[in-house]
Amino acid sequence: MKAIVCVCHGYGDTCTFFLDGIARKIASAGYGVFALDYPGFGLSEGLHGYIPSFDTLVDDATEHFTKIKENPEHRGLPSFLFGQSMGGAVALKIHFKQPNKWDGAILVAPMCKIADDVVPPWPVQQVLIFMARLLPKEKLVPNKDLAELAFKEKNKQELCSYNVIAYKDKPRLRTALEMLRTTKEIESRLEEVSLPIIILHGESDLVTDPAVSKALYDKAKSSDKTLRLYKDAYHAILEGEPDETIFQVLDDIISWLDQHSTKEVPLS
Repeated sequence: MKAIVCVCHGYGDTCTFFLDGIARKIASAGYGVFALDYPGFGLSEGLHGYIPSFDTLVDDATEHFTKIKENPEHRGLPSFLFGQSMGGAVALKIHFKQPNKWDGAILVAPMCKIADDVVPPWPVQQVLIFMARLLPKEKLVPNKDLAELAFKEKNKQELCSYNVIAYKDKPRLRTALEMLRTTKEIESRLEEVSLPIIILHGESDLVTDPAVSKALYDKAKSSDKTLRLYKDAYHAILEGEPDETIFQVLDDIISWLDQHSTKEVPLS
């Protein structure tokens, strides 16, 4: 193994299904790829689609990845975070908790801000905040069809129906508020990002705001940062685009990993 890559999946998703193919591609380039389903998502236990605390979710992921890195087989290997959509927010929060423990991060359409078209209007938000105190687990948040917004290729969008363990219902009240709170926090802490990063985002993303990825690139204090914007691409740049775009994004990720996985051996 050249390095280990710890994957943080997106909202409602799982580290199986679409991400399995992405992981295999990265692994075939010589990397150990590790992931988990957050509590309440995929095959993990917990109320489906429920995030009572985003910070606790981040703590769980941090603990899991720390154990992987402490495995004697992996000691001394460079380690990278890979965050997709909401997983980008998870990866950044892990970095804030462990600012010097990672060799870099790959952020794919990161959820640093949810696009204005997806967020409910301000008066509706205030009603939802009040109701969340009484009914945190209820599925009452109005939402648009995220698969339709995220996938450009309709034949690939249709594959989502086979992802039976994905959460596709309306967001639960507490979950929605935790995601909004987290994106506001991250948007205010972009200057704290200090590790090497590559940000990959579709210019026509209607789910997470590509303008905030540009702001992350501009504001991050890391001297080693790369921004890749894909013309006319939607949110799911690794699953829902034409094959040519998907292969380009994967090539950009693996090329970046190759450049950052060779640690210089000090001269004796």
